[in-house]
Order: sequence, then C-alpha cells, then structure tokens
Amino acid sequence: MADPSSYRPRPGDIPDCPGVYRFRDEHRRVIYVGKAKSLRQRLANYFQDLANLHPRTRTMVTTAASVEWTVVSTEVEALQLEYSWIKEYDPRFNVKYRDDKSYPYLAVTMNEQFPRVQVMRGHKKKGVRYFGPYAHAWAIRDTVDLLLRVFPVRTCSAGVFKNAARTGRPCLLGYIGKCSAPCVGRITPEEHGELAEEFCDFMAGRTGTYLRRLETRMMEAAEEMEYERAARLRDDIGALKKAMEKNAVVLADATDADLIAVAEDELEAAVQIFHVRGGRVRGQRGWVTDKVEEVTTGALVEHALQQLYGEETGDAVPKEVLVPALPEPVEPVQEWLTGRRGANVSLRVPQRGDKKALMETVQRNAQQALALHKTKRASDLTTRSRALEEIAEALDLDSAPLRIECYDISHLQGDDVVASMVVFEDGLQRKSEYRRFQIKGFAGQDDVRSMHEVITRRFRRYLAEKERTGEWTDGSAGGDALSDGDGALTGTETVTDALKDDDGRPRKFAYPPQLVVVDGGRPQVAAARRALDELGIDDIAVCGLAKRLEEVWVPGEDDPVVLPRTSEGLYLLQRVRDEAHRFAITYQRTKRAKRFRAGPLDEVPGLGETRRQALIKHFGSVKKLRSATIEQIQEVPGIGRKTAETIAVALARAVPAAPAVNTATGEIIEDEEPGTTAGSSGEPVTAGALDERRGQET
Repeated sequence: MADPSSYRPRPGDIPDCPGVYRFRDEHRRVIYVGKAKSLRQRLANYFQDLANLHPRTRTMVTTAASVEWTVVSTEVEALQLEYSWIKEYDPRFNVKYRDDKSYPYLAVTMNEQFPRVQVMRGHKKKGVRYFGPYAHAWAIRDTVDLLLRVFPVRTCSAGVFKNAARTGRPCLLGYIGKCSAPCVGRITPEEHGELAEEFCDFMAGRTGTYLRRLETRMMEAAEEMEYERAARLRDDIGALKKAMEKNAVVLADATDADLIAVAEDELEAAVQIFHVRGGRVRGQRGWVTDKVEEVTTGALVEHALQQLYGEETGDAVPKEVLVPALPEPVEPVQEWLTGRRGANVSLRVPQRGDKKALMETVQRNAQQALALHKTKRASDLTTRSRALEEIAEALDLDSAPLRIECYDISHLQGDDVVASMVVFEDGLQRKSEYRRFQIKGFAGQDDVRSMHEVITRRFRRYLAEKERTGEWTDGSAGGDALSDGDGALTGTETVTDALKDDDGRPRKFAYPPQLVVVDGGRPQVAAARRALDELGIDDIAVCGLAKRLEEVWVPGEDDPVVLPRTSEGLYLLQRVRDEAHRFAITYQRTKRAKRFRAGPLDEVPGLGETRRQALIKHFGSVKKLRSATIEQIQEVPGIGRKTAETIAVALARAVPAAPAVNTATGEIIEDEEPGTTAGSSGEPVTAGALDERRGQET
C-alpha cells in the first residue's frame, strides 16, 4: 500500500487551469482518469488526510504510485479527452457501464448501390442509416415485414443477391411482392434508392404526409373505378398504420428526445434510456455499473452521456436530452453534446407535463433493472458459493457459513426500540425464518444493551429447544447437520423433518447459524459475543459490518477485517445487513404508527379488534361510548358484564383528547367531564369505585 505523500506533486507544479489527470499504479497501469476545471484545486483534494477521504477514494490513492496530467484549453476538451482515455485505458476505479446486451438496430445500407434493410448490432458504420435501438430483434423483423408491402426494399444478403442475378430468378420475396427485385432488373438503381429514402423518411417519423398521399391516390383510384388498385392502396395504408401503432405516441409535436433515468444504491447503479423519435418510443436500452468511486447522480448522468454519445454525431444525438439530475457544471457537457450533434442540444430535468410523466416511467424501468440485476447475481449458485467461501476465509471459519443470521436495532430517538433477525441459507433469503423483537429489558436508547438482550433471548430459546428435544449431542450446536443421539440422522429422517414439532410445524429458533452478523462495529460485536459466552455457546462465529466504512469487525480484534471492494463475500454481507435494516425499520415504523393511532379501547385487556369495531359501530364514537352505562355496553354482542366494566374503567382513566374548537366562531365544543363514567343507575361512577366493586365481586 503506497503512501500518497510519496508521490504528491508540489502545489506550485500543478497548473491552475482545465485538464485531465491520470493516476498510475506501481506497474504504470492507469487506474483512474479524471477531469477538472482547475487541476490544482482538484488534485489537492486527493492528497488530504486519508481519514477524511471516502473509502473508495482512499483505496485508489493508496493503490496509485504516481499522478500525471495534461493541460487543455477548455472544459469541453477535457470532457472529450477524459472519454478517450477511459475508452483506451479502461481504468479500474472509474465508473464503467456494463451493457447487459448488444442492442439491435434497424439499419439501411445507403452506402451500397442497392440499399439493404437488415438488423445490425455492434459498432455503427459510415454511410448506414440506423433506427432504434430496439429491445428485441424480432420487433425489428415484425416492423420490416409490415413495411415491405409498401416499401419493397431489398433485404437479402450479398450472396443471395448475386445468385439471383446470376440465375435471373428473384427470391421468394420478389415473387410475393415484398421485394422490388433489383437483382433481376425489375427496378433501376435510382428507383430503388428513392424507395430506400422513402423507407428511411417513414422510419424517421415523417409519416403524415406519406399517408395522406396514399389516401389521395386511393380515392383517385376509386373514382376512376380501378377498385383493385384502390384495394391494394387501402391495404398498404392499413399496414403502415399497424406499423405505426407498434410505437404509440408518447410526446406531442413529433419530439426527438432521449430520456435517461438512474436508479442507485451504495454499491451499484442502473441506467435506463428511452429513445423517443417523432414523439414515439423507438427503442430502449440500459446499463448496470459498480460504483467503484464516490459519485453523485449528476456524475453518473455525465458518465452515461459519455457512454451514449461518445462516438455519435449528427442526428444520432437528439435535440433534447432529459435527465434526472444535471452534471456539475452543466455548461461543458451541454457544449460537448452540441458539438457532437452540430446543432444546439437542450440538456435539462423535466419539471411537469408529459415529459415528466414519461421520465417517471423510465425511472421505474431503471429501478426494476437494478432489482433484477441484484436478483440474478444473488441467485447464481457459483457466485453464492464463492461468496460463502470468501467469508469463511476472511473470518477464519472451519467451513462455509451455510446459515447466516443478521441482527439490527431500530428506534426513533429512543422510542419504540425494536430489533430484527433475518436468515440467509446458502446465500439466499429464508423469509419464513425471519423474527422480530421488542426490547423489554430497559427503556431508552442503548444499541449495545439492545443487541445483548436480543442475542440472549434468541439463543436462550435455541438452548431451550435443544434441551426439550434432545436432538443435538453436547457441543454440536453449531454443526452442519441435526443428529439423533449418535450424531447422525436416522435412516428416513431428513434435516427438515428434524426441525419440526410432533404436529409437523417448524420449531421456532430450533436451527443454529454458523455465523451471526450484527449491524454495527466493535461495541455491538462485543455485546453479541458476550451474550453467547454467557449462555455457554462457543461454536457460533460472530462478526459485525460497520456501515460507514463497510469494515468487518470480529470479537477481540483491535483492527477490522477489510474485504476487497470487488469481493462477493462483502457483497453478500452487505445484502444481509441491508435486509436486516429494512426488516427492522419496517417493524419500527409499523409499531410507531400503531402507537400514534392507538385509542383508549386499545388499552383494554382482552378486547380484540373485532369487538372494538363492534363497539364503535354500535355507539358511533368513543365519546358516546364513554357516556354509556354498563348495561348499555352489555347490549353489544360479545360484551359481558365483566368486560363492560373493564371498558368503563379504561375509558374513565383515559385522558380525553383536547377539546374541539369551532374555527369559524372560536367556540370550544365541550366534552364530558374526564375521569368519570356512568354506572347502572345513571349516577357518575368513578374509576376507583368500579375497582372497589370488582374487588368485592372476586
């Protein structure tokens, strides 16, 4: 690990002007490329105290062994040079978008004597008109099949074309009218070129004029009683309209725009792009990237723009680019896009109307793409196996932790303190095994005591199950399998069977993990280890994942275990920790919301939701229920004398809500006197009197 001060340039040597810089490692490989409006100010940020740097930036500067820079005239030149160097060097610490597929385009080879319509992927070629990209190649073929009726352009390969020209016989499409058969001279090169131009104009969105022209010709043919020609034109119009319907209008005024949305978490980001041409969504594409450097949403957008338009010119760069956040600064990027297009390009965030609504759709697609990517990555057996092996190696475990339990504490300023327990088996969620806890041992905010209590309660239940069933021999609690008295499963018994009660239901807390993960650092880890030691459990490993720096803490160690940024083991631990946090905070919010909505009837012991609803339905409000006699409360189905008295006591003790105020007049709307309720005789009965009477009855 290099010391950044060993290669730090003197401040006076760094120019105070725009430029691009490169960090190289000890083997002279470029590991990071960046641009700056002021090289001096930007590079100074990398050579500050390491403790103040983001973990990813700190890793980069300690991996590097030298830094160099190139001065340019403007920020636009810096943007162009940065893109060129990223493409050339592929630096490991730069954001790199991984295109999840090679998107197909509808291409028309206008650079040939007889232009050909075909599906193309990969790099774009000079002299070829491209439309798209499309999500699927079959979508292109369906569209072309409809349009060939009206624009019978050549679609065959060079070999088929030459063979037809040699034999003097066209292919099948030539016989059925879906090719003008230039191979056998049915149409001249000039006429075929005009046909290809009309095809391109239609695909570019200039459809209205052509449809009106066909409709005029159809009406003329009908007036001249050439009904067969009119019928063919009618069918041509229908085919064109059907092809147009495949791309519904989403933006008015024949808008040409690209909409870019970003969905991100702490580790990865997904980018989705919708290509709108002529007001219609012509194509969609997306990328996923690891966030190997500290970047904002605006910076992710800037990298996406470089990836998208770095090799495009002319109409391939649309007039308008809509993004979720603007790069900082935005002027060089907008100027660079304008230079690529050769005309003004508007780069902005949509604020209202159809464009904002469409951007929300693109955003949802980005979120789904990120979720799908994570699901695919998590479900890959090889990846999960490697992750578990990396965790076992990093924590010095005897075997891979096939069952991992993670615990997290959640509260709101010390109120509604709860905890969660999530379970991952073989690297996958086991939601049926999730548990949640309310902290009961003390009041207030103390994550360390809360963690100790939760671990103690969970594993005390485990020991109780172990003692009750006698299924594990002494010292085998952390083993990989459940056993009978001899340490092995009986002939037909499976692990799943052994985890069930006599009635077939799964036992709670019956299966021990090989690894306990806590959300936190050294104090939380020490509390969890202490709880296990107090219970006499010494064969379950414990670690903690500190969110701030993503460090893995183990009991009794002064320094954390640092897993590589690209480690699948770290990724799995982060997923486990994030799932525990999500589960805990969801429960905490539910509990808090329930407390806010709670009324005096919620405090009545033994009174469930059904009877509470029956009481409110019968009396209409808590206020009327509070003024009712015990006999009147008994009239509600399911409410007996004892329950009615309990309800009366609870309502009498409850502090009524603040008096209502008529906002128009300022008049206070009086409520009944607090602390009393009506007895059977209609006289006020205090809560103390009811308690005394109940005591006499028992």
